[in-house]
Amino acid sequence: MHHHGYLWTGPKERFDQEALRRPPHPVPPPAGSRPELVQRYREVAAEFPAVDLPPLETAYWLIKPRSLVRGTWDEAKEAASWLGERLTEYAPRFASRTQGDTTQLPLLLNSAAERLDSKADVSLGFYLERPSYLSLALVTCSPNRTMPQLVCPVA
Repeated sequence: MHHHGYLWTGPKERFDQEALRRPPHPVPPPAGSRPELVQRYREVAAEFPAVDLPPLETAYWLIKPRSLVRGTWDEAKEAASWLGERLTEYAPRFASRTQGDTTQLPLLLNSAAERLDSKADVSLGFYLERPSYLSLALVTCSPNRTMPQLVCPVA
């Protein structure tokens, strides 16, 4: 078992494009459906695996391009440490000064390491100034607990 780290930051308007953050329905529109519905299904089916937006379900990071993996760790504490480094780096830009307070960071990182040790994923999100959004995720791989059928992006 190991863990992959993912980071996305960008305009809130782009983050809010939920159609690109969820996988297409497993069953395509039936024959005879409206052409615009079929076209939209095809677009989402093609774009979802390739777009860099954070998926609504954390495990789906595993089907995204390998280039989006920001780090891979065998140990949960190492992965949590990366998370702490990113939170410290972005804390001055948090829209909420309360969230930017890093005094509670050790508790958060211990909790993240515990979740990873139990084969769970960790996903955090924060509004940044301007309005932007920061998404951080640590995804357990080989296999993922919630979606064991997903293939690990890094062998």
